[in-house]
Amino acid sequence: MRPFLLVATMVAGTALTRFLPFVVFRRSTPDYVSYLGRVLPSAIIAMLVVYCLREVAWASAPFGLPELLATACVVALQAWRRNSLLSILVGTLAYMLLIRL
Repeated sequence: MRPFLLVATMVAGTALTRFLPFVVFRRSTPDYVSYLGRVLPSAIIAMLVVYCLREVAWASAPFGLPELLATACVVALQAWRRNSLLSILVGTLAYMLLIRL
């Protein structure tokens, strides 16, 4: 029963944060909310890239090559197919293969 309550609470919290702006700003969206909606996705992605690459050993072999190749794979797939799920899955698979081989 506990795991169900935990998952239900997380789902409710996530849904609330997604739908609350539409309920609060039903008539017109303030300019700052529109601005945040435009710039935050790119800022969050940039922070995730920095977070993922922060501990790469650039000065020792393999000099961050698996990370750079996997990142290039994600960027290329995203530019080509515009499918985030596909880009993330293939990038993760590429990274796992590169660090294992």
